[in-house]
Amino acid sequence: MHRRNAKGFTLIELVVVMVLSIIVISFMAMFIAGPVRAYTDQARRAELVDLAEGALRRVARDVRRALPNSVRVTASGSVVALEMLNTVDGVRYREQPPPNDPDKQLDFSAADSAFNSIGTFTSVSKPFSSTGHYLSVYNVGVTGADAYELTNVITPPGTQIDIDADATPGEDNVTMSPAFRFAYGSPAQRIFLLDGPLTYLCDLGAGTLMRYSGYSIAALHSDRDSAAELTAAGATGTLVSEKVATCNIAYAPGTSQRAGLVSLQLGISDVGETISLLHQVHVNNVP
Repeated sequence: MHRRNAKGFTLIELVVVMVLSIIVISFMAMFIAGPVRAYTDQARRAELVDLAEGALRRVARDVRRALPNSVRVTASGSVVALEMLNTVDGVRYREQPPPNDPDKQLDFSAADSAFNSIGTFTSVSKPFSSTGHYLSVYNVGVTGADAYELTNVITPPGTQIDIDADATPGEDNVTMSPAFRFAYGSPAQRIFLLDGPLTYLCDLGAGTLMRYSGYSIAALHSDRDSAAELTAAGATGTLVSEKVATCNIAYAPGTSQRAGLVSLQLGISDVGETISLLHQVHVNNVP
């Protein structure tokens, strides 16, 4: 019998195949890595834009609901605080009584305990009853007519406020206990229902934007412009955004003929890349 010749690869052939395979794989990796890296970068940028856009929209929504002339801003070191009084609802109060029913008129000459609204409250369930809300008329944000002072233009803390549909169609009946005298009438007969103050706190040291609510009103903003002060006043904090790298908030109060303007600039950073967005929000300060 004749033995067949053995066939196979030599060591040199195996080495050559391995080297060629490595070269081919390297080229493939070079062509694939670019698109993959671009996709990863684009996904990260989209996430950063979404974080910044979502945070700015939430702040803007609250600013638009703020009680006229209640927006205020302070900056201390790496912390910026934006505070406002949050309105839940608003209507026009009855300035003139209907025939033979003077109790339905809001009296500015003495403490009043009951009046009617022209139009109805639409953002609260009726009958509504609360000792944690406030009513405000003609807050212009100056001494003697500043809701943060808790006199003249806003009911005191703990006032019992009740709202229910009145027998007169299209009107609600509002009662306050104890009775309260608003110092000034609104030219447009506007009255606002508030649930208290809220603050957005931008802390560059912590890289966070926080929203605080459920705390007591203070006349001085310097008493409510840090996390420690807000927490001590009973505030509950909610994280709005992390990865905050830059934060600038400016407020131009405007005039009686021109709306106020809040400018919000927020930068979100990740993996050495920062996305910066700017929003401007008009504030209706007509009281």
